[in-house]
Amino acid sequence: MNFLRGVMGGQSAGPQHTEAETIQKLCDRVASSTLLDDRRNAVRALKSLSKKYRLEVGIQAMEHLIHVLQTDRSDSEIIGYALDTLYNIISNDEEEEVEENSTRQSEDLGSQFTEIFIKQQENVTLLLSLLEEFDFHVRWPGVKLLTSLLKQLGPQVQQIILVSPMGVSRLMDLLADSREVIRNDGVLLLQALTRSNGAIQKIVAFENAFERLLDIITEEGNSDGGIVVEDCLILLQNLLKNNNSNQNFFKEGSYIQRMKPWFEVGDENSGWSAQKVTNLHLMLQLVRVLVSPNNPPGATSSCQKAMFQCGLLQQLCTILMATGVPADILTETINTVSEVIRGCQVNQDYFASVNAPSNPPRPAIVVLLMSMVNERQPFVLRCAVLYCFQCFLYKNQKGQGEIVSTLLPSTIDATGNSVSAGQLLCGGLFSTDSLSNWCAAVALAHALQENATQKEQLLRVQLATSIGNPPVSLLQQCTNILSQGSKIQTRVGLLMLLCTWLSNCPIAVTHFLHNSANVPFLTGQIAENLGEEEQLVQGLCALLLGISIYFNDNSLESYMKEKLKQLIEKRIGKENFIEKLGFISKHELYSRASQKPQPNFPSPEYMIFDHEFTKLVKELEGVITKAIYKSSEEDKQEEEVKKTLEQHDSIVTHYKNMIREQDLQLEELKQQISTLKCQNEQLQTAVTQQVSQIQQHKDQYNLLKVQLGKDNQHQGSYSDGAQMNGIQPEEIARLREEIEELKSNQELLQSQLAEKDAFIENLKSSQPSPGTNEQSSATASARDSEQIEELKQELATLKSQLNSQSSEITKLQTEKQELLQKTEAFAKSVPVPGESETVIATKTTDVEGRLSALLQETKELKNEIKALSEERTAIKEQLDSSNSTIAILQNEKNKLEVDITDSKKEQDDLLVLLADQDQKIFSLKNKLKELGHPVEEEDELESGDQDDEDDEDEDDSKEQGHI
Repeated sequence: MNFLRGVMGGQSAGPQHTEAETIQKLCDRVASSTLLDDRRNAVRALKSLSKKYRLEVGIQAMEHLIHVLQTDRSDSEIIGYALDTLYNIISNDEEEEVEENSTRQSEDLGSQFTEIFIKQQENVTLLLSLLEEFDFHVRWPGVKLLTSLLKQLGPQVQQIILVSPMGVSRLMDLLADSREVIRNDGVLLLQALTRSNGAIQKIVAFENAFERLLDIITEEGNSDGGIVVEDCLILLQNLLKNNNSNQNFFKEGSYIQRMKPWFEVGDENSGWSAQKVTNLHLMLQLVRVLVSPNNPPGATSSCQKAMFQCGLLQQLCTILMATGVPADILTETINTVSEVIRGCQVNQDYFASVNAPSNPPRPAIVVLLMSMVNERQPFVLRCAVLYCFQCFLYKNQKGQGEIVSTLLPSTIDATGNSVSAGQLLCGGLFSTDSLSNWCAAVALAHALQENATQKEQLLRVQLATSIGNPPVSLLQQCTNILSQGSKIQTRVGLLMLLCTWLSNCPIAVTHFLHNSANVPFLTGQIAENLGEEEQLVQGLCALLLGISIYFNDNSLESYMKEKLKQLIEKRIGKENFIEKLGFISKHELYSRASQKPQPNFPSPEYMIFDHEFTKLVKELEGVITKAIYKSSEEDKQEEEVKKTLEQHDSIVTHYKNMIREQDLQLEELKQQISTLKCQNEQLQTAVTQQVSQIQQHKDQYNLLKVQLGKDNQHQGSYSDGAQMNGIQPEEIARLREEIEELKSNQELLQSQLAEKDAFIENLKSSQPSPGTNEQSSATASARDSEQIEELKQELATLKSQLNSQSSEITKLQTEKQELLQKTEAFAKSVPVPGESETVIATKTTDVEGRLSALLQETKELKNEIKALSEERTAIKEQLDSSNSTIAILQNEKNKLEVDITDSKKEQDDLLVLLADQDQKIFSLKNKLKELGHPVEEEDELESGDQDDEDDEDEDDSKEQGHI
């Protein structure tokens, strides 16, 4: 307040004095007037004065305006005027162009008034509650006022909103407002709210902000949309940048797939408005936020895979190879593709397969390298291509091998029709442009990064320097250019390439030392006292010489480790050598390059260090220092330790391979176990189903056994077993009766046979002696002839009966075979307990034995019947047995009729009981009617019908009683 009074006191008197009095009167009217119209007019007047006399209105009216917001919420018009007035007081947006001092003074005014307003946190809470009003004249100025407060004192206002109940959720409703003005200003409000506040960013994200913002971008036309799309993209960047939780939520919500239509732009030469370029630039930056190298590796990898699977990477490569794309969009697209493929093998393989739409088609990598080594291309574009090449080779040994293979003699195209990546890199390495030298050297160094195989392969590369001269190796040519005293940028690039090449590769060190001019050149560069510009080169030379010592395998006698250290001590001095080695990490551009992988330089002069090379320096600087100060004995001990470690490494590698093989075997066994588990589960399911079926059949059997127990008690366990096997009890009973009948017939015939034998013996013994008179013989012969005729007739009758019995036996055998087939089929389909199967098999065997015995006896009877054909008594006895059988059947029939009569009587008794119950129900209903309880007509009709039926039943029962 003192600051405000001072500013106010510094203003000149005169006309402003009258306005100050007017403002005071208006404030008094707002504070004291009882009529709403008077207060509303006073607030409207304050609003009109607030822009021009911002200081006076702010000092005198702010408290009254806040009081209006608290007390007059029912009138939307006065609330809108109060909010507009507060916005004019606090905001700096609509200030006209004035002098710098006035502008600074107005900015200070805005922050001071904002501090006064938020000093009472209830004021911000009140403003949040007003935003819930749907009235346009309240919501819109409220949104603008809160946005202005956030711009002035963002962190303080953010904290108040964060602790306010449902504060952020209320603001999210602005995105769903159907009025575009409020929705668009709501986006600006959320931009200010989410800036640099991770907690609010998470709340906004989980309030479905991604879905709403992407819907708005789609409605507005994606990249062809207006400034609203730009605002939404900025808000999305605020939510996602450096916020791992929101990035994961964005990926898990499948929102990456919705980004693909953003980049569906044609290759037309027109239609790139300034707004479209801005929108597309922000869209590309949003993709880079998701795959930034600064993110956790796991999150970056999952986003990269999602972008490849949904086709986003393919769409970006289409823009990359399209024509007519603006330079800044092309540069940003290259940087975006770089980070999408960085460290992701699948994406790197796809990028290697992309071809430019040329005739003949060329790989995209070759086309990009042509731009990188072309000095006429923009500097930022060349940096972007270098970054893309570095990301393509990052953790990609396959890609590194493909690049190095293009330099080897066996793979170079002899016709010269196509240019390979290796040829372009060599061309850039030895061109006259120092920037091309540096870019090509760094690119080639990345092809060797952490890949000892390619370092050895690159030693095979031979270069033809001039006609008639023998070819020289690439390694020797690099050292030759160093010794020629080229530009600093070129020498720095070549030294970084040589340091990367020789590190962790003793064979390359041996090749380097084999040239007797290399070590004297390095010692000479390090020992000289040169200017500041040359100090970096001296430091890199010291690093290269230190690498030659540390990774030396002592295969060359003249350049063994100990001799090289003695050489350094004599010509340079160990302290001086370590001091020169420290020039690298102390350089001002070293720390800048170590921060980010992307080579982002303001101008070519700053392009000195590579990010991966700074890691190498940090790794080797300490070990080289130790190696310089070590004695020969320590070196020997170190060599022994190294050998021991190598042996241990080989043992560890062996065991790792064994473990890997065992892991594979375990995986196979696990798969087999899982397969067996599945089969076991299926079998268990089948067994369970069969057990349930068996239980069902048992239940059915028990039920049938109970139902048929009374009628089939005489059948015993055999009928039960037959019923279990699906054979009808009636068929078994009938078969058993016929077998018993045949057995009785057989016994009867045997008894008849015995009687006839005795009768024949009696006849033989009673034959007359010779000399009997002729009359008696004639009489006897006549009687015998009559008996023979009768016996012949009886014999014919017995033959017919025998034929009928044979046909019956054949029929029984057929039925038996059918029953056996039914039993076997049913036993296969339904498993039955073993005990019942044994019983049935035993009984079936008994039946078969009895039938075979019966057949044998029947054959014997045929012979006996021929011999006993004269017997007459047998027929009478057989007739008697038939009559007895008929009598037995008649008795069984009578028993069944008695059972039927009993069941009918029981049924009649039940009907009588039902009639009595119905009569009782009818009488109870009549009582209910008498008591006044309503009874429906349908019930009455049904009861009436039931009475009629009961009467009929009673009449029937009476008639049966009379009968």
